[in-house]
Amino acid sequence: METMKAVQIHSYGGPEVLVYEEVPRPEPSSKEVLIRVQAASVNPLDWKIRQGYMQDMMPVSLPLILGLDIAGVVEAIGSDVNTISVGQDVYAAVSDMLHFGGYADYAVRSVEYVAPKPKTLDYIQAASVPVVAATAWQGLFDVGNLAQEQKVLVHAAAGGVGMFAVQLAKVHGAYVIGTASTRNIDFVKSLGADEVIDYTTTPFEKVVRDVDIVLDTLGGDTQARSWGVLKPGGILVATATFPSQEVAAQHSVRAAMVLVNPTATVLTKIAELIDAGKLRTLVDTVLPLAEARRAHELSQQGHTRGKIILEVQPS
Repeated sequence: METMKAVQIHSYGGPEVLVYEEVPRPEPSSKEVLIRVQAASVNPLDWKIRQGYMQDMMPVSLPLILGLDIAGVVEAIGSDVNTISVGQDVYAAVSDMLHFGGYADYAVRSVEYVAPKPKTLDYIQAASVPVVAATAWQGLFDVGNLAQEQKVLVHAAAGGVGMFAVQLAKVHGAYVIGTASTRNIDFVKSLGADEVIDYTTTPFEKVVRDVDIVLDTLGGDTQARSWGVLKPGGILVATATFPSQEVAAQHSVRAAMVLVNPTATVLTKIAELIDAGKLRTLVDTVLPLAEARRAHELSQQGHTRGKIILEVQPS
């Protein structure tokens, strides 16, 4: 049996439960692709699962290799795969929300979730894209049904999902308002936001009105304060916590949750926009795979601009 290095958890807990160790190398089934991982991104869902916060919603089996999205080179393909070739540069998202597997030298992904890597990005940059960009895409277009000239409020606009949401909404012809901390105001403006509200000094609900879509990436108090800024019939699209349909009805608005499904079709469209210069990504921190604990600590602290990436096999 061939082996590889990976970071996995054997029990729930803090960053200390992440173990860098030798594990069996996976093999692709008939409809899967084996990818030699060059880089994997760290998402908030990773540490929420590690902590055990998601046990009821996502009952995973332990030990578990974490990691939702990756970029790398195709090592092998299943017998029924004909859209991806061995040796091809690809980026991919998880196809099974109970297995993950990105924090490793090699990972398998269903071919339905594997797309050619954007040509203008390196592996580290490409690994930062799939889950957050697809979440923004689906939140705005599939769930929010964004139309040209509508007004969109994007919370945490300097974060992974928010960064792509601002750009995608602008590409689509929307008027975009973002919330961000003081240090990220100029960055969010550079993404194309028409207005940026410094949430450390200004309560957004005091200055925003008649929004068609709120993209809520935070939940909690931010979500509770967002209902009143929507116009009647508007929609709150949540990515972090399920919004209350009862509260939405009280405000004569709608509410929905994004359950991200980063298919190859969506990833290909996103790659085209990146290569056309209409979308860009930002990597905040790059750490070697063996330092996954540090990456989780940084992610849990929040306030990063862009994504945290684990470099798996330096190219």
